[in-house]
Amino acid sequence: MKNIATTLLLATAAASAGADGLKSLESFMKGTQRGRADFIQTVTSPAKDGQTARTQSSSGSFAFQRPGRFKFVYKKPFEQTIVADGQTLWIYDVDLNQVTRRAQAQALGSTPAALLASAPDLSALQSEFTLEAAPDQDGLHWVQASPRTPDGQLKSVRVGFAGEQLATLDILDGLGQRSVIRFTGMQANVALPANTFQFKPPAGADVVQQ
Repeated sequence: MKNIATTLLLATAAASAGADGLKSLESFMKGTQRGRADFIQTVTSPAKDGQTARTQSSSGSFAFQRPGRFKFVYKKPFEQTIVADGQTLWIYDVDLNQVTRRAQAQALGSTPAALLASAPDLSALQSEFTLEAAPDQDGLHWVQASPRTPDGQLKSVRVGFAGEQLATLDILDGLGQRSVIRFTGMQANVALPANTFQFKPPAGADVVQQ
């Protein structure tokens, strides 16, 4: 989907646009310590055996507080809550009435959508990801983030910014599945309730330790 620069002029323009993406990322990491937004997530699975690719959409709300705290609440089409409280990653599936808990330090590699919320600053992020400039696209500044120690679960993440505001995460995993999360109504550095990142398994829920 990226445009290929065929002239020196276009190549220079693309490099300049990518630099804006890195600058936006640095500004975001320095200036935004917490926030909340709504989101729409679209997951596209690779086509198999001549079939068309399957796409599934979901929506909900997101909140984060660096370092190490975030919360995704999926409301449609299925209710699910994902909370990182700084020590433990909780995943609550409402329909199954099941809670999965994992040590957060071990689980973050499989939750690429949390990378910006988990890293305390840009240098910490760079210790985990190789960051590269990417051309502007769809009115956003972009940065390509690739894990330094690939484990097969995550191939790359493209992070899109509208100015200094986080707008999109475009995630590609090792199996070719693509997840695009688009944030709307982002509110940066707003006061969040003290219990935002606390989670207690509901009564009667099956709790699974991983």
